Amino acid sequence: MATVAVNDTKTMLTLPGDAVRQIQWRFADRFDLQMLVQSARGVARGTVARMVASGERNTHEWTPAKNEMMEAFDRAGITAAFMEPEEGGFIVGPKNLALSLSAFELAWVDGGAATASLAGFLALAPIHERGTAEQISRYKSLSAPPQPGEDRKPWRGAFVLTEPIPYVGVDTGMLNGKVRVAEWTDGVEPMLQVDKRGRFITNIAFANFVTAAVGSDDPRVKGTCMVILEEADEGVFDHGTPTKKLVHQLSSTGDPIFSMKVPASRIVGGYTVKDGVIVPNFNHTEVLEAVFKRTRVAVGLMSSAKLLSAVEPVIRYQRQRFRGAEGAKPGSVRYEQGIQQREDALHRLVDVWATGEAATSLGFATARLFDVLEPIEKRKTAILKERGIQGGRAEMKALKESADRAIELASLPAGDPRRAELEADPLVQYVLIDAETNVICPATKLWNTGHGANLLREAVSLMGGYGITEDCPGFLANKWMDAQLEATYEGPEAVQRRQLTVTMASEVFLAQFRAWTAEMRRIASDRPGTGACTLASAMQMWQWTLNHLQTATDPTGNKLYHGQRQGVTFALADALCWLLASRYQILDVLELEARGPEDPVAAEGLEGTVQFLSDLCHVQAAAAAGEVSRICAELIFGYNQHPGWDDEAHTNCFLASELEEYEETMPGISAMAIDVLQTDGSHPQKAGPCAGCAGNSDFLRLQSKLCSCLSGCRLAKDRAADTVSKVMIPEALDYPV
Repeated sequence: MATVAVNDTKTMLTLPGDAVRQIQWRFADRFDLQMLVQSARGVARGTVARMVASGERNTHEWTPAKNEMMEAFDRAGITAAFMEPEEGGFIVGPKNLALSLSAFELAWVDGGAATASLAGFLALAPIHERGTAEQISRYKSLSAPPQPGEDRKPWRGAFVLTEPIPYVGVDTGMLNGKVRVAEWTDGVEPMLQVDKRGRFITNIAFANFVTAAVGSDDPRVKGTCMVILEEADEGVFDHGTPTKKLVHQLSSTGDPIFSMKVPASRIVGGYTVKDGVIVPNFNHTEVLEAVFKRTRVAVGLMSSAKLLSAVEPVIRYQRQRFRGAEGAKPGSVRYEQGIQQREDALHRLVDVWATGEAATSLGFATARLFDVLEPIEKRKTAILKERGIQGGRAEMKALKESADRAIELASLPAGDPRRAELEADPLVQYVLIDAETNVICPATKLWNTGHGANLLREAVSLMGGYGITEDCPGFLANKWMDAQLEATYEGPEAVQRRQLTVTMASEVFLAQFRAWTAEMRRIASDRPGTGACTLASAMQMWQWTLNHLQTATDPTGNKLYHGQRQGVTFALADALCWLLASRYQILDVLELEARGPEDPVAAEGLEGTVQFLSDLCHVQAAAAAGEVSRICAELIFGYNQHPGWDDEAHTNCFLASELEEYEETMPGISAMAIDVLQTDGSHPQKAGPCAGCAGNSDFLRLQSKLCSCLSGCRLAKDRAADTVSKVMIPEALDYPV
């Protein structure tokens, strides 16, 4: 590769290890999570890797080997990670980061294995989030792995949402499943008849119970709800036929059929009876909102794990590419570096690596934030309940004052004495964190699985023809294919973009976003090599564009920023995701730099590691800036009608005769004139006069500033590429190929 001026910078010697990652992802002080990571890694790179290598992905059927994988999850404590200690678990408090870490480790080897672990949690999630105390105790205890000396098998659950309507029923509001009253005697709990046909249901081959979404088919039952069905209930519990998937074959997927009679107490969250009608305490949409708000994060991290897991196999392939050839003798550059002699191969791998870092930082930041939100959300609910307020519009109205205070807090400078007062208000804290999670959760799911899948294709291509073979190191071909499902699992990309359209425009989030932009400016003054300046300019451009589009109209007078104009709102949501991922990536590197010296393992070679990861931040910030600039420019100018020669706009063009007169008093003006009309009416051969920028000069200034802020990003990429060409890797992958 080309010689790079490194200005006496330190070089990263080895791939980032556990000590580095624990600091970056904020679990260096959590021994319970460190042990969970090691247990999950042992299962992934042992049991799961052997299954993939032996061809278990070649069948859609649920096999004894796949069942052994589930038992390995039990032995490793992966299944128990969702449970409280009194339910058979070992982690106290919120579990979002814990579940994300275990899914990340499993997906490092195989996405289907990670899905199999998560699907059981997904079945329990409606019960955990909205279930009654009795429901939570029963099903979480039954699903926990047996304790030593306990002779029982844990229950497995499945989440039955989608219906067998055309195209797999990705619209979660479309329910064919029905519930009606089967028996109802005075003084006796009503019995319900539940009929449901599921489609693409994970874990169904071995499920003992399911949580199913159904709608009322009886005037004595109101609306929709989630209901729990057990295999031993009266009626039909048909596990269905396996789905012939092209991906995630280590997880069970099928199309079940249920026709069962169950007590009304199986309605998730319970019910009340009003005027002879059973009224579920939560409709199915309310349950889904609570569930998907958290569970989508782990799916996004499954894709980012694939990206980071691709780095080592690609480096090994690139370096060994020519070994054994007549023209590559041991000791020669061709023998030692192989394809890594060439800058292109290194730069493309840097892009893959930078994306993996950013996606992982975004995902784990979201998981941690949900852990912070959970106890605050419970406190918020308790406070409002004391005031006689429970959910709905009444809660939104009650939190309006807290939202105003949250905006004020986000706008206050550090050190302002009023900050302490506002930060002590639990409702203000709830509003702030809720606004952030409402944005970064769908952003994680959208960007990690969408853009991540694109970069996985790049990683596979860097392996040459080897990349699409069964014995490709790191199972990269499998991971690339699996990523296609992750982009649609738990809601396709349009669902995430739709949510972002609403949440990213909230005043509370935008106040936070302005504070984050200022934060990046401050970081840039101390650490310009992180790309924080580039990112701050891109963030400023994005917010200016959003403000502009909210009041702008198209040539016909129709509003641009509107729920139905997805060509505007969805594009702006995509741009925001790039910014968020880059921000959290930078914050993770700063955390490593600050806390790394305290850890004797991480401290060894820390300066070189921080330098390399900072260069990746700079590379990613520049990529984010490019995407934001492109998208915003299209939205600002793309909805303006281009003037034609027959429009009034051409009357503003210079006449050739006029320019001759002006030259006498303003020499040189002819050189500046464009779109000159000749005396015979002829004009340049193009669509019309160049479009003006009236009203958009502020945007052009922002764009010009952003271009200048790209200074140094390619030097950072060169440094990162140089490090990739020298970094030491293990002699062999630590799982079979």
